Amino acid sequence: MVWNWQLPNWPHFTYDSSVLRSLEKEFFQGSGGVFAILRHLSDEKKRQFIVDILCTEGLNSAEIEGEILERESLQSSIQRHFGLPNDELVVKPKEQGMGELMWSMYNTYDHTLTHEMLHEWHKALMQSDSRIENIGCYRTHEDPMQIISGRYDRRTVFFEAPPSSRVHQEMTKFIKWFNESKESESALVRAGIAHVYFESIHPFEDGNGRIGRALVEKALSQSLGQPTLVAISQTITKKKKDYYAALASCNKSLEVDRWLTYFSQVIVQSQAESLALINFLMGKSKMMNRLKGEINERQEKVLIRMFSEGLRGFSGGLSAENYLAITKTSRATASRDLADLVKKKALYKTGQLRHTRYWLNF
Repeated sequence: MVWNWQLPNWPHFTYDSSVLRSLEKEFFQGSGGVFAILRHLSDEKKRQFIVDILCTEGLNSAEIEGEILERESLQSSIQRHFGLPNDELVVKPKEQGMGELMWSMYNTYDHTLTHEMLHEWHKALMQSDSRIENIGCYRTHEDPMQIISGRYDRRTVFFEAPPSSRVHQEMTKFIKWFNESKESESALVRAGIAHVYFESIHPFEDGNGRIGRALVEKALSQSLGQPTLVAISQTITKKKKDYYAALASCNKSLEVDRWLTYFSQVIVQSQAESLALINFLMGKSKMMNRLKGEINERQEKVLIRMFSEGLRGFSGGLSAENYLAITKTSRATASRDLADLVKKKALYKTGQLRHTRYWLNF
């Protein structure tokens, strides 16, 4: 089996950039739209949007790797980096690490990529993982770094990365390419190649996917001259099989047209998600201002909790049981509160009896 890094022309990926022109145009137009709206938001709302988009990216990037983080804990971690007030929630180690990665990705987007920066990212991400031998440095184990699935007795090797002895040399070349390509490659081509190039080297013992997607955000931000503020991982999470299939198409070849087309579409779709999130936050502000003084503390607490779930809201909608769990009130009071929120057009109702669910009414 010959992998892409074993081919004679490695790491010179081949592609036809002309097929991405329309997507490139759409990307820059979409970015202009997002930034134009942000300029009209107050500093407080703008910071809130940035925290929410970084939180969404962190949650979904972890979920792609099968790790579920707590939204409130991660959000609190990111808020502290921005110096924003929070509820003094005790942040768990994994959420703390992801928060540090998201903040660094945002705050140092224009800094030159270095070995040290990548090591710091990995250290933040893996600081609480006792399974990892090499934390904050490239892998050193002698065993092959393989991407495997299936039962133990029927394992399928989807990809094998370069041996650990070559990693530092390969990463030196990658970092040089990343820093120099800022002036020579288009935004979407550079971001797409950066991801597949990094994942092909797979330099760390674990966390390569999360760091690789952070590099995509860094590449796009540098192309725009400011943080992109797009949650790429949220789009990928919806169709993870497509993501892994597109990556796998590059395992044994340096021709990356299929990958670049797929990934560019993901980026553009993610921009639309970001715009939807801005509108969501603006809708939240309008609703809470309209209801100020018109609802009780229990109702306010539930609405804030629903908004904290983001665009997706509660999985399956808010139930009466959810309301009881959040407010610790009686069932009769919960029924009155919910009916009142529907009457005030803060929520709308679907279903009947035990299947009744409530949704934010935008």
